[in-house]
Amino acid sequence: MQISRNMIGTVVVGGALTLTVSALAYPSMLGLDAVSTSGDRLIANTQWGPFTESDRAFVVAVRAAGLWEHPVGLIGLQKGQSKEVRTASQHLVDGHAALDETCRKIAPLLNVTLPNIASPQQEGFVTTLKTAQGKQFDVDFANILRMTHGSIFNTVAKVRSTTKNTLVRTLADQANDTVLDHITVMEKTGLVDFDTTLFTQTTPPKLPKSDMTPPVPPAGQPLVVLPPPPNATSTPADLGPAMNGLPAGGS
Repeated sequence: MQISRNMIGTVVVGGALTLTVSALAYPSMLGLDAVSTSGDRLIANTQWGPFTESDRAFVVAVRAAGLWEHPVGLIGLQKGQSKEVRTASQHLVDGHAALDETCRKIAPLLNVTLPNIASPQQEGFVTTLKTAQGKQFDVDFANILRMTHGSIFNTVAKVRSTTKNTLVRTLADQANDTVLDHITVMEKTGLVDFDTTLFTQTTPPKLPKSDMTPPVPPAGQPLVVLPPPPNATSTPADLGPAMNGLPAGGS
């Protein structure tokens, strides 16, 4: 069964399929009165290199992605009808637990406030998949997750190719590997409708900024931790080289 373009359009209303970095920044937390339309605006010169609005927004975007995809992976492990969907679900939980740990490690070093709840659109995806049953769950799961990962993939590449901050670069390296892995396992389900997915991925709906922004957590609220599975194969990034200003894997 193939998911229709109308079906995806309905899902889009309940949850965004794209993450725009400019909409995910928390300017007030760093004392900025206004956000430049350019993500290149400098926030701070750190010991790990210049830190820009795009850098900060990327760290928040990685965190927000895990806050809805990790729970969806847990849902898929319970509701997935096919072995391929359950395997993809395992990859979601495994990959985002490791990615989130890296994100939580670098955020305080860069003075980034992380959300504890995903954006309203992303929460809409979770609601959609909680409601779907049987084979329809598998179809919705594969297409929604393929679409969202395809949308963020270009953003990861752009950040990786332009950031001057070694901590952000390390996070982007890990995010690139994780997102590509998740794209691959979604495609291996055999359920992805590529025409519809790519159409929606390249022509996203225009939604209000409030729907695309994860809420700022109350002051002092502990960070939600995304636990790794018992048989985890993904590991957080080694920040040692980045802390010394070296490329990931450098010596």
